[in-house]
This record gives sequence, C-alpha cells and structure tokens, in this order.
Amino acid sequence: MAVAPVSVATLAAMKARGERIVSLTCYDACFAQLLDRAGVDVLLVGDSLGMVLQGHATTVPVTVAQMAYHAAAVARGRERALLVVDLPFMAAATPERALDQAAQLMQEGGAQVVKLEGGAWLADTVQRLTEQGVPVCAHLGLLPQSVNRLGGYRFQGRDETSAERIRREAQLMEEAGASLLVLECVPAALAAEISQALQIPVIGIGAGAGCDGQVLVLHDMLGLNPGRPPRFSRDFMAAGRSAIGEAIAAYVTAVREGSFPAAAETPY
Repeated sequence: MAVAPVSVATLAAMKARGERIVSLTCYDACFAQLLDRAGVDVLLVGDSLGMVLQGHATTVPVTVAQMAYHAAAVARGRERALLVVDLPFMAAATPERALDQAAQLMQEGGAQVVKLEGGAWLADTVQRLTEQGVPVCAHLGLLPQSVNRLGGYRFQGRDETSAERIRREAQLMEEAGASLLVLECVPAALAAEISQALQIPVIGIGAGAGCDGQVLVLHDMLGLNPGRPPRFSRDFMAAGRSAIGEAIAAYVTAVREGSFPAAAETPY
C-alpha cells in the first residue's frame, strides 16, 4: 500500500495527536532514499552543508544556487518525507529578495517548505511568503547565520530577558503564518513551554525532549564529525551498529519513543 506523503498538515495532525516528528538534515539523493525509507518525516536541506560538505568554518558562504542544487538532488531521492530547505545568509534580507529566492528553491530545488533564520524583523517577510503560497519554517534561538554577531555558537535564552524575547518572537512567527518552528540551543524548559503554547509544530535541536520533534545534522548522528560533536547530539552508529541504515532506524525509534534526547544530551 502506498504511503501518503508528509505535508505541513500531516505534521500539524501529528502534533495534535502527540506523535513526535522525526527530522534529519540531508544533502543528496542516496541519503534521501535511506532516510525516507526509514520513516524520517522531514528532510532538511540545511545550509549546514557549507560546513559538513564544503569545509567552511560557518554557513555564511553558502549560496542560494548551492542550496537549490542539493535540494534538487534530495527531491529526486525522496518519496514520502517533507522537503524543507534553508534560505541561506542574506537571502531573506528583504521581503522581495526572500520571495525571489524562495521561488528559486521551490522551482529549481523542489522545496516544499523554506526555512528562515531570524526573529521579529522577519515577521513581514513570513507573512508575504505565506500569502504567496510559500510554506515557512521559522528558526529561533541559536542562529548559525548570525555567528559573527553572536561571537560563536552559544546557547540562547538562558536569562529571562532573552527567554522572553524568544517566547514573543515564536508567537509572532506563528501569527505571521509560519507552519513550523525550529528552536536551536535553548533551555529545555523554555522549548517545552513554547511547544505547548504554539499551535504549530516545534522541532528542537539542542532544546530538550519537550519539543514536538527533533532534528540533528546527519553527519553528527552517524559519528562522521571529525571534530568535537555537539553536546546535544548522539552517535547512533555506536552500540555495535555496523550499518548506516541501522543507525538511522535507531534514531527514528529513539525520537518516536522520546528516549532521545536524554538528560545527558540536554545541556540546559
């Protein structure tokens, strides 16, 4: 029996039923097939490809053309999973630019949802995109594209002032029309609070187990990161697993049952 493809409506229904959403980054057709068949719900073509594939120190050098190229490869490999693609650095600098770049990702890359990093200043852009039929995934907390302003990859929302800003901006993104929200590197209690307060699904990375779903960088969860892995990640190739498919299946199961992330993988 054919399995119905995942849509933003599917994810909203999963949240309503209390079913956890499984997401991983993906950059090519081969892994798209593997993740899709393992039951991963959301394939995120992240601008993290600039670091894990291209060898850059940050995501800033990644271009829209490169994102569209990798998105198209993933689109050719997937059948069921929802395809979410990052708008890279400065691609959403203005609403008009965001519309043009989102069109490129959807028409050339096959994106079904575009993801934007940023807070209140993006509300008008999110509204414009959704009015034009572009589903949006917002991204709050640690913003890798802003690493030069932040001074490094640091957890956000640890004091009440910044936590309140993230709460307010999460609500604003939902009101502007965003279909999804990614929370990166924020305290678990804050992420759980926001997940409960919003109607849209919230997917966490380094944000504790209280979110509606989880996402990791594929290379991190396969133990392929040659440097120090993030504290919130887990090497699913460990524990005697000898095949990539087994590791992906273990990740899917761990997210579904709520055993990932564990307390040791929740820094704050």
